[in-house]
Amino acid sequence: MSEIPIEVQLSTLPDSPGVYQFYDGEGKILYVGKAKSLKKRVSSYFHKQHDYGKTRVMVRKIRSIQHIVVPTESDALLLENNLIKKYQPRYNVLLKDDKSYPWICIKKERFPRVFPTRKLIKDGSEYFGPYTSMKTVKTLLDLIRSVYPLRTCNYDLSREKVEAGKYKLCLEYHLGNCKGPCTGLQSEEEYHQQIDDIREIIKGNFKSSLNYFRKQMKSLASDMRFEEAQQMKEKIDVLESYQAKSTIVNPRINNVDVFSIISDESYAYINFLQLSHGSIIRSHTLELKKKLDEDDKDLLELAIHEIRQRFHSQSREIYAPFPVTLSGDVKVVVPKLGDKKKLVDLSERNAKFFRQERFKQVRITDPDRHTNRIMAQMKKDLRLHEEPRHIECFDNSNIQGSNPVAACVVFRNGKPAKSEYRKFNIKTVTGPDDFASMEEVVFRRYKRLLNEDEPLPQLIVIDGGKGQLSSALKSLDVLGLRGKIAIIGIAKRLEEIYYPEDPIPLYLDKKSETLKIIQQLRNEAHRFGITFHRNKRSKAAINSELEAINGIGERTAEDLLKEFKSVKRIREASIEDLTKAIGLSKAKKVYESFH
Repeated sequence: MSEIPIEVQLSTLPDSPGVYQFYDGEGKILYVGKAKSLKKRVSSYFHKQHDYGKTRVMVRKIRSIQHIVVPTESDALLLENNLIKKYQPRYNVLLKDDKSYPWICIKKERFPRVFPTRKLIKDGSEYFGPYTSMKTVKTLLDLIRSVYPLRTCNYDLSREKVEAGKYKLCLEYHLGNCKGPCTGLQSEEEYHQQIDDIREIIKGNFKSSLNYFRKQMKSLASDMRFEEAQQMKEKIDVLESYQAKSTIVNPRINNVDVFSIISDESYAYINFLQLSHGSIIRSHTLELKKKLDEDDKDLLELAIHEIRQRFHSQSREIYAPFPVTLSGDVKVVVPKLGDKKKLVDLSERNAKFFRQERFKQVRITDPDRHTNRIMAQMKKDLRLHEEPRHIECFDNSNIQGSNPVAACVVFRNGKPAKSEYRKFNIKTVTGPDDFASMEEVVFRRYKRLLNEDEPLPQLIVIDGGKGQLSSALKSLDVLGLRGKIAIIGIAKRLEEIYYPEDPIPLYLDKKSETLKIIQQLRNEAHRFGITFHRNKRSKAAINSELEAINGIGERTAEDLLKEFKSVKRIREASIEDLTKAIGLSKAKKVYESFH
C-alpha cells in the first residue's frame, strides 16, 4: 500500500462529500465511512483524543486512505452501505445480505399458482416480500386459500390441452378448494379477477375483496340462495378478522415506512414497520454490532438504506424519531403527535421488545457477551474510566448502637462472589456512629488488601449519602488510594448516586440495568450485614442468659454452647452430661438454675 505519510494524505483530501476507506499496512480494508466534508471528517480521526478504545487501535493501524467523491451526502450514504456489504471491513457495523427470506410468488401462467418460495426466478412472475418469517407467509396464504379457491397442481393449463380434455378433476375440486380450471369449469377471466384481489390482499388492501363479497352475499340472499350467502359471509368474517389484527391507527396512512432505533454501548436495534392502507404488512428488527463509537443518526441512516434495499421498499415517505439524510426522492417526517407519532412509538416498542428477547437469549447462549454489554453500559452510565468488573459494597448495621457490625459484599462481572464477602465487628467506635464505623471498615478492608498485595476493586459502592461517602473517602486518603479506585454513594430514599466533591447527585433511569445491579449490591450488603448483626445479638442474648446464673462466666457459657448448641438442650441435659462439659461444681449450679 501507499508509503506516503498520513499527514501528506490528509492534506490532499477534498472539502467535498464522499466516502473514505482506511487500509492497514498489508492492504486490508479496516473501515469505510461517509462524510459531508472528507477533509474535516478524516482529519478528525488523527487530530482528536478518542474515548473509545477500538477507535484508538484502528487509527494506529491506518497506513493508507482512499476516497470517492460524490455529489451529495445522501449519495455518500448509499455508496457507504454498498461498500460495507461488499468488503465487510473489520471496524464497520456488520450488514449481511440475507438471501434466504421467504417470498410469495404469483406465477406467470395462464391460471397463476400462488405459493411460498425462497428463490427468485426472473421469468416474469410476481414476487411479494421478502417476509421476515415463513410463519407470516403461511398465515397469509392460509387466509387467501380460505377465501379464494386456487389450483395447486403444476399442470400446463394451456388452452389447447384444456380443450383437448387432457386432465381430469382431482380431489381438491371435490373438496371445494379448486374450481376446476383444468377441465374448463372456471374461466380465465374469473380466475384472474381472483388473482387481482389476492394481489391487493398481499399489499394490505382488503377493500376490493370485502366490497365484492358483500355484493355477492346480498345478491345470493335476495335469490334465496342462503347457503351460498352464508359461505360469502364466512369469507367476509375471515377477511375482517385478519384486517382487524393488522389495522393500527388510520386507514388513510398508506405506503409508508416507519423506523426507530434503540441502542446501548455494543449494539443497536433498528425496527422497521411497513404500512399499506393503515395496516402493518411487515415488521422487521435489524441488530447491528457496533465496532466503533457510532452515533444513532449514522446507524439509523445506514440501516434505513439496508432495510429498504433488502425488502425492495418503494415507499416515498418515511416516519423517523429524528431527522435523517437519505438518497433519492424520499420525504422524511419526524412526527410530534397524533397517529403518526403513535406509529413511531409502536416501532420503538417493537425494537425494545426485540432487544429484551435478545438479552434473554444471549444470557443463556452467550453469557460472556451479556456480561461484556452490562459492564460497558455501567462504565458509561456511572462515568467511569474502566469497566467495573470487581465491585465492593459496604453497609453498617446497628440497632441503637448495640453490637455494631458492618458488611462488605463483592460482585464480579455483575454477579455476587459470595466466598469473598466479609463481615466486620466495629472495634474503634463507641455508640451509634455510622460515619465513624464506615471510616473504620473501609480503612481495615483496603489496608489488608494492600498488605496482602491483593487486587483492588474498580468501584466501591457506599450504602448511604454524602456523609457516609465522605467518611469512606477519609480512609482512602490515608491509604493513598484517592483517585485510584472509583467510589460512589447511593442514598436509599430517592436512589440518588453521589460522587466525591459533587453536590449534585446522579439519577439513573429506574429501569436501567446499571441501577438494578447497584440496588442488588446494596440489598445484598444490607441482607448480609443484618444476618450477621442478628446472629451476634442472638448470641449475646444467649450468653447473657447463661451468665446470669451465679458462678457461670463468659468462658463457661461458651463451653456449654459449644457442647450443647442451644440453651434448650442445656436446659434438658442431665447432671451427668453437664458434668462432662464443665465439671461437677458448675454443672450443679446450671442444673439447679433450670430445675
